[in-house]
Amino acid sequence: MLQRNCLGGSARLVEQEGNDIMYAVIVTGGKQYKVTVGEEVFIEKLEGEAGDAVTFDTVLAVSDESGMKAGDDVKAVKVSGEIVKQGKDKKIVVYKYKAKKGYRRKNGHRQPYTRVRITAINA
Repeated sequence: MLQRNCLGGSARLVEQEGNDIMYAVIVTGGKQYKVTVGEEVFIEKLEGEAGDAVTFDTVLAVSDESGMKAGDDVKAVKVSGEIVKQGKDKKIVVYKYKAKKGYRRKNGHRQPYTRVRITAINA
C-alpha cells in the first residue's frame, strides 16, 4: 500500500509479503502522479462530486509483474478512480516587496483540490 500525505508530498511505501505492486504514471492538471490501486491522491480540482467516477486517459507508464511499459505500449491503458472529496488546501501567502520604494503587497489564496481513490489500472 502506498500512502501520500499532500499535493506533491512524499510517499511512504508499505509492501505486503513480497507482492509485486502494479503502478501507473498518469498526467492530470499538468502534473504527473505515480498511482497504485487503492491509493488516495490529492490532485488539481476536477469537476464532479464525491462518489463520481473519473477516468484518466493520459497514462505515461505502467509497471507490473511482467516489467515496465511506456510509449506506444500504454496507449490503450486507462486508470479508473472515484472522487472521495473536494476541498481547499492550506492558505498560501504571496508577498511582493521592493526595497527602498515603499512597495509592499500581501495577497494569498487557497488552492482547490480533489481527493481521488484509484480503483483500477486497466492494462
